[in-house]
Amino acid sequence: MTTYKEIRGSQIEVVATDPSNPVEGQVWYNTTSNVLKGQAATAAGAWSSANSLNTARHYIAGAGIKTAALAFGGLIAPGATTAVTESWGGSSWTEVNDLNTAREAAVGIGTYTAALCVGGPSAVNELWNGTNWTEVNDLSRPASQKYAAGAGISTAGLFFGGYSPTTALCETWNGTNWTEVNDLNQLRYGLGGAGTNTAALAFAGNNLGPLFAQTESWNGTNWTELNDLNTARDFIGSNGTQTSALAYGGREPSVSGKTESWDGSSWTETTDLATARSGLAGAGADNISALAFGGTAPPATTATESWTGAGAGLTRTFTDS
Repeated sequence: MTTYKEIRGSQIEVVATDPSNPVEGQVWYNTTSNVLKGQAATAAGAWSSANSLNTARHYIAGAGIKTAALAFGGLIAPGATTAVTESWGGSSWTEVNDLNTAREAAVGIGTYTAALCVGGPSAVNELWNGTNWTEVNDLSRPASQKYAAGAGISTAGLFFGGYSPTTALCETWNGTNWTEVNDLNQLRYGLGGAGTNTAALAFAGNNLGPLFAQTESWNGTNWTELNDLNTARDFIGSNGTQTSALAYGGREPSVSGKTESWDGSSWTETTDLATARSGLAGAGADNISALAFGGTAPPATTATESWTGAGAGLTRTFTDS
């Protein structure tokens, strides 16, 4: 019989606490919990329920990653916008200082300690420093500030698309001012965005009727059309980079839980959200790790779901059954 040492080149570790960064195939015995554990990779992505937002809302904005996110603004009831901001530390939401301007359908850019809340439906732009929101220079466009999408960080952002009327406008933020740059190829609102201000993706959306599956890539100068989503929809949640992104929820036109993963060249449909909804927000660095929150099913929801994508590391406990 082949032993573990012959396969891996080392004996099974005996430790009091689990390794902080285990690699796939690593096995150890935890003397504190008295169990044998090993590191595997998930075969398929999955959403799991997480602690809910404190305030139910849709057309909400978000920023950050799966373990450190920010949720702000939104629509809590017809005609009733909110300025409420909540911070996610990896396990629960905590209400923090409000936006200066209550709004719906704004765009969130950045991290949970350094974020922008842009548009929705005014041109107002606010900067979050981890404690407070401060109004900074507005968008340069006179209209079309809501139902847009964004990418980047608080000092180097990108804002594109939008409604009132439908637009393909694109603006870039240098930390002080917004400057109009080359437009999207497709007029659209209710779209998703991912990436940076020099390497971004725009996908899905609507133009007063038809739903879009189109994906466009931004190289810092121009937009180029790439492979479409599998399902056309609008008002989706999104996160990630130009080469590793996630699109989830939305309307097709009924509310959807569909989730698609982008690998840099094509979209693959994967596991659905547990709660189908539109007008939600997302946070996440890539297509492996994400957080989806808010939206409407209807009605407006506090639902929060955590995504672990295919190939992500997973610690498993061995049993004798």
